[in-house]
Amino acid sequence: QVQLVESGGGLVQAGGSLRLSCAASGRPFSSYVMGWFRQAPGKEREFVAAVTRNGDILSYEDSVKGRFTTSRDNAKNTVYLQMNSVKPEDTAVYFCAASYSSSNYYYTRKYAYWGQGTQVTVSS
Repeated sequence: QVQLVESGGGLVQAGGSLRLSCAASGRPFSSYVMGWFRQAPGKEREFVAAVTRNGDILSYEDSVKGRFTTSRDNAKNTVYLQMNSVKPEDTAVYFCAASYSSSNYYYTRKYAYWGQGTQVTVSS
């Protein structure tokens, strides 16, 4: 199995940028498809982005396309989410997750391992 720890969240003004990191330990990181999800208060956890084992982008959620970029560094066992031009509606707890498969990567149930989440708050 793999353990995931997110970092990089915080308070940012609308239009600003944040870079989230997710560090993995345990089973070889390159074995997993990695996803980012977010959960706002009172809402369900939703898909944000996913990247294949070798770093190809699977998809972005429509509202973050052109603003967010995910990448991974398998040598550092880390996946990143670069968030640019953030909006107040991006406010949420952001989670990284690891999956054995790239199929149906937008469903939370496809991910076996989750980090604890990091809070991102965007002020207007």
